[in-house]
Amino acid sequence: MIITGHRGAAKLEPENTCLSIQKAIELGVDQIEIDVHLTRDQKLVVIHDQTVDRTTDGHGAVSDLSLQDIKQLDAGKGEKIPTLQEVIDHVKRRVILQIELKGPDTTEPVIRMIERNNIENAVILTSFVHERLRKAHRINSTISLGALWSVPPNDVCQQALEIGVEAIHIQHENIDIDLVRKAHLHGLKIRAWNPDTIQEIQQMIDLEVDAVGSNRPDLLVQLCR
Repeated sequence: MIITGHRGAAKLEPENTCLSIQKAIELGVDQIEIDVHLTRDQKLVVIHDQTVDRTTDGHGAVSDLSLQDIKQLDAGKGEKIPTLQEVIDHVKRRVILQIELKGPDTTEPVIRMIERNNIENAVILTSFVHERLRKAHRINSTISLGALWSVPPNDVCQQALEIGVEAIHIQHENIDIDLVRKAHLHGLKIRAWNPDTIQEIQQMIDLEVDAVGSNRPDLLVQLCR
């Protein structure tokens, strides 16, 4: 079972910060999931929402703010919103980085940063916007991809293969044994996202999914190790 810390350790430390990422690494995760957006001056920053309102003491759309603006904000416990490069430098290949292409126009700049850092084999790109994954596959087919769904369509495996991904990432409540078997029959990995209680995590373990991402990586490690 591959253990992924969602936004680092999002229910233990401020999400998508280096503090949260470090907490997850110290707990013993295999992967860290983060989200990326572009600032007004086209810098890649690690934040989930389109705006800074929920996770910082600031206001406004990420795309309307410069990196300098964003670096003035408190993302919780005095943490700053990190750039993608800062996260790459912090992780130092200790875990796999699962980078969700959250913002528009992030695909190519993320891939170019991955290439500059020579970490093609240490990242997975994911997105709910599957055209971003198709583009990623066209730009650099060596980088692993995962397609995100909340509720999977009936032809989820066929769609995944057409996109060119190696895995489907499904909200844990919508995974059952038939879906797991179907994914594996198609040569796909299936990764569950955001079971955050012991009961929910145990259900995913019992279904034998390939990986679980959680906001409570402490519980994941406790149950899986």
